Amino acid sequence: MPSAPPRRPRGPLAPAAVALAFWVTMAGTTVPTPLYPLYQHAFGFSTFTVTVVFALYALGVVAGLLALGGLSDRIGRRPVLLTALLLAAAAAGLFEAADSLPWLLAARVLSGFGAALVTGAATAALLDLAPPERRLRAQTLALAANMGGLAGGTLFAGILAEWAGSPLRLPWTVTLVLTAAAALGLLAVPETVPAEVRAASRFRLRLQPLHVPPAIRPAFLRAALAGGAGFAVTGVLTAVSGLFLATVLDLHHHALTGLVVALAFLSIAVGQLLARVLPPARALPSACAGLVLAAALVAGALIGGTLPPLLLGACVNGLATGTAIGTGLGAINGGVAPQQRGETVSAFFAILFTMLSLPVIGVGVLVRATGLRTGGVVFSTAIALLALVIAAGLVRRPRAADRVPAVRPEEA
Repeated sequence: MPSAPPRRPRGPLAPAAVALAFWVTMAGTTVPTPLYPLYQHAFGFSTFTVTVVFALYALGVVAGLLALGGLSDRIGRRPVLLTALLLAAAAAGLFEAADSLPWLLAARVLSGFGAALVTGAATAALLDLAPPERRLRAQTLALAANMGGLAGGTLFAGILAEWAGSPLRLPWTVTLVLTAAAALGLLAVPETVPAEVRAASRFRLRLQPLHVPPAIRPAFLRAALAGGAGFAVTGVLTAVSGLFLATVLDLHHHALTGLVVALAFLSIAVGQLLARVLPPARALPSACAGLVLAAALVAGALIGGTLPPLLLGACVNGLATGTAIGTGLGAINGGVAPQQRGETVSAFFAILFTMLSLPVIGVGVLVRATGLRTGGVVFSTAIALLALVIAAGLVRRPRAADRVPAVRPEEA
């Protein structure tokens, strides 16, 4: 039998080091957001190409989740965290040296793999390092590092691009420095996967099957579709906010682009916290209503050519998305056996990131055919309709198989 995990160290140093590695890796994935208009001008590619570049990141995350989602359970948390940081550094190096489109494409795939690796490994490491009575705090720290990194990367890149020199180089230099600091911080993190487990495990690269237990399948699918719809909006905001601000509003302000996307990701974090306190029966309907409102606000911003509805729409969409994601994770934690949770969570996020990537490409096709405003309005309408369909399925009295299992606060 495997021995017990090593004794958890006292003090905040190890959790802080894991959180920093999580934050830095996720921040690197959104640094390009305010820089896309600059890359488009420098390399001469179209808006459609921008959406493809972004979508490759999300597809890289999906591939990483399916192929490597449970790797840290077998070979240990620290090696996977270090690998994620190395992939983030390699992506940053490619971005900094980029002089043509293929460099950007390769960098986005690497950053997607890094994000897939760090998400599971860092979350598991933070839970391993926390005593049982602080499990909820560890989950909150993981959420803050994840969404805080996504928000922080686009925000500091936008600020540097706006007010510092070398906008296509300096943000990546800062990212590389932060990545090196995070790698050094891992020296303070003990390995929490028992040595016997690591010794008995062999690395095998294989696709993980998408498995959802029948007992939670209806609740799972509704939460995944609602969260995926919100993720799709976030993906479009991430890919084309800078282009919208520049071409529709004539606002050539990189820091403002970073702020729009940062608000979206921070709101997702708040929405996940909100899902912990909302009654389960109200959480998903509230998320669907929020998605409809957010779609209307984004469409209004496009039609009217005004900024405030876009900012408010990003926030409302983030709250709705986070609430849907929190509801789905709560259903998994409360209704799935521990030995099946890993693969079910991977299936959940694989759906979310697929919906993050493919609709973005669709929007790119629409924009190329009809223009940014028309394409954006059509997309917003489609998201609102999807949310209404999900909400309509919630109106009828749920069967026993449809009910979201009750989740204790410490499990959410």
